[in-house]
Amino acid sequence: MVSAEIERDGRPVPAYGARPNGLLVFTADMHYIEILSDGDTPRFASEERGQGTDEENRIAMSRNIGMFGSYTVDESGEFSGNRVEGATFPNWIGNVRTRNELQMTVFGDRMVERFTRPGGAKVTIIFQRVKAH
Repeated sequence: MVSAEIERDGRPVPAYGARPNGLLVFTADMHYIEILSDGDTPRFASEERGQGTDEENRIAMSRNIGMFGSYTVDESGEFSGNRVEGATFPNWIGNVRTRNELQMTVFGDRMVERFTRPGGAKVTIIFQRVKAH
Protein backbone atom coordinates (compact mmCIF):
# COMPACT_ATOMS: atom_id res chain seq x y z
CA MET A 1 0.00 0.00 0.00
CA VAL A 2 1.47 3.32 -1.01
CA SER A 3 -1.38 5.59 0.07
CA ALA A 4 -4.78 5.50 1.71
CA GLU A 5 -7.24 8.36 2.01
CA ILE A 6 -10.71 8.73 3.42
CA GLU A 7 -12.96 11.57 2.36
CA ARG A 8 -14.41 13.41 5.34
CA ASP A 9 -16.58 16.48 4.87
CA GLY A 10 -15.55 16.62 1.22
CA ARG A 11 -11.80 16.62 1.85
CA PRO A 12 -9.26 13.77 1.86
CA VAL A 13 -7.44 12.82 5.08
CA PRO A 14 -5.06 9.90 5.71
CA ALA A 15 -7.03 6.69 6.32
CA TYR A 16 -4.12 4.84 7.98
CA GLY A 17 -1.99 7.69 9.31
CA ALA A 18 1.04 9.40 7.82
CA ARG A 19 2.81 6.06 7.26
CA PRO A 20 0.23 3.64 5.82
CA ASN A 21 1.46 0.09 5.61
CA GLY A 22 -0.34 -2.77 3.94
CA LEU A 23 -0.45 -5.65 1.55
CA LEU A 24 -3.10 -7.09 -0.76
CA VAL A 25 -2.51 -10.52 -2.30
CA PHE A 26 -4.68 -12.24 -4.91
CA THR A 27 -4.03 -15.94 -5.46
CA ALA A 28 -4.64 -17.93 -8.64
CA ASP A 29 -7.21 -20.10 -6.82
CA MET A 30 -9.44 -17.00 -6.35
CA HIS A 31 -8.57 -16.09 -2.75
CA TYR A 32 -7.23 -12.86 -1.30
CA ILE A 33 -5.71 -11.53 1.90
CA GLU A 34 -5.56 -7.84 2.77
CA ILE A 35 -3.78 -6.25 5.72
CA LEU A 36 -3.97 -2.47 6.20
CA SER A 37 -2.24 -0.73 9.06
CA ASP A 38 -1.06 2.58 10.41
CA GLY A 39 2.74 2.42 10.58
CA ASP A 40 2.66 4.66 13.65
CA THR A 41 0.41 2.44 15.81
CA PRO A 42 2.08 2.45 19.25
CA ARG A 43 3.57 -0.77 20.59
CA PHE A 44 1.87 -2.38 23.59
CA ALA A 45 3.64 -2.07 26.94
CA SER A 46 3.32 -5.85 27.36
CA GLU A 47 4.95 -8.31 24.98
CA GLU A 48 1.77 -10.43 25.25
CA ARG A 49 -0.81 -9.60 22.56
CA GLY A 50 -3.68 -10.55 24.86
CA GLN A 51 -2.42 -8.31 27.66
CA GLY A 52 -2.99 -4.92 26.04
CA THR A 53 -4.73 -2.20 28.01
CA ASP A 54 -8.16 -1.00 26.92
CA GLU A 55 -6.53 2.09 25.38
CA GLU A 56 -3.86 0.05 23.53
CA ASN A 57 -6.49 -2.32 22.16
CA ARG A 58 -8.77 0.55 21.11
CA ILE A 59 -5.95 2.27 19.22
CA ALA A 60 -4.78 -0.96 17.55
CA MET A 61 -8.33 -1.87 16.50
CA SER A 62 -9.08 1.57 15.08
CA ARG A 63 -5.84 1.88 13.10
CA ASN A 64 -5.48 -1.62 11.63
CA ILE A 65 -7.62 -4.12 9.72
CA GLY A 66 -6.97 -7.53 8.24
CA MET A 67 -9.24 -9.77 6.21
CA PHE A 68 -9.22 -12.72 3.85
CA GLY A 69 -11.70 -14.44 1.59
CA SER A 70 -12.51 -15.24 -2.00
CA TYR A 71 -12.92 -13.03 -5.03
CA THR A 72 -14.58 -13.24 -8.43
CA VAL A 73 -13.80 -11.91 -11.89
CA ASP A 74 -16.12 -11.49 -14.84
CA GLU A 75 -15.79 -13.07 -18.28
CA SER A 76 -13.31 -10.36 -19.36
CA GLY A 77 -11.07 -10.99 -16.32
CA GLU A 78 -12.10 -7.83 -14.46
CA PHE A 79 -12.62 -7.87 -10.69
CA SER A 80 -16.33 -8.32 -9.96
CA GLY A 81 -16.53 -8.83 -6.19
CA ASN A 82 -15.36 -10.53 -3.02
CA ARG A 83 -16.61 -12.40 0.01
CA VAL A 84 -15.03 -11.82 3.42
CA GLU A 85 -14.41 -15.18 5.13
CA GLY A 86 -12.38 -13.88 8.09
CA ALA A 87 -11.52 -10.44 9.48
CA THR A 88 -10.12 -8.68 12.50
CA PHE A 89 -13.42 -6.74 12.50
CA PRO A 90 -15.93 -9.58 12.97
CA ASN A 91 -18.88 -7.59 11.57
CA TRP A 92 -17.38 -7.93 8.08
CA ILE A 93 -17.28 -11.73 8.12
CA GLY A 94 -19.74 -13.06 5.56
CA ASN A 95 -20.05 -9.73 3.71
CA VAL A 96 -20.24 -9.95 -0.06
CA ARG A 97 -19.18 -6.85 -1.95
CA THR A 98 -19.84 -6.42 -5.64
CA ARG A 99 -18.52 -3.79 -8.03
CA ASN A 100 -21.25 -1.50 -6.71
CA GLU A 101 -19.56 -1.36 -3.27
CA LEU A 102 -15.91 -2.07 -4.17
CA GLN A 103 -14.03 -1.07 -7.30
CA MET A 104 -10.53 -2.30 -8.19
CA THR A 105 -8.85 -0.58 -11.12
CA VAL A 106 -5.37 -1.41 -12.43
CA PHE A 107 -3.15 1.24 -14.02
CA GLY A 108 0.19 -0.31 -15.03
CA ASP A 109 1.87 -1.50 -11.82
CA ARG A 110 -0.64 0.28 -9.57
CA MET A 111 -4.07 -0.79 -8.42
CA VAL A 112 -6.62 1.58 -6.94
CA GLU A 113 -9.19 0.22 -4.49
CA ARG A 114 -12.25 2.40 -3.89
CA PHE A 115 -15.15 1.71 -1.56
CA THR A 116 -17.69 3.52 0.56
CA ARG A 117 -17.94 2.75 4.27
CA PRO A 118 -21.41 2.07 5.69
CA GLY A 119 -21.52 5.61 7.13
CA GLY A 120 -20.89 7.11 3.67
CA ALA A 121 -17.17 7.93 3.92
CA LYS A 122 -15.31 7.23 0.67
CA VAL A 123 -11.97 5.40 0.91
CA THR A 124 -9.27 5.27 -1.79
CA ILE A 125 -6.25 2.99 -1.36
CA ILE A 126 -3.40 2.71 -3.86
CA PHE A 127 -1.24 -0.41 -4.06
CA GLN A 128 2.05 -0.79 -5.95
CA ARG A 129 2.76 -4.17 -7.58
CA VAL A 130 5.64 -6.00 -5.94
CA LYS A 131 8.10 -7.37 -8.47
CA ALA A 132 8.81 -11.10 -8.27
CA HIS A 133 12.38 -11.90 -7.28
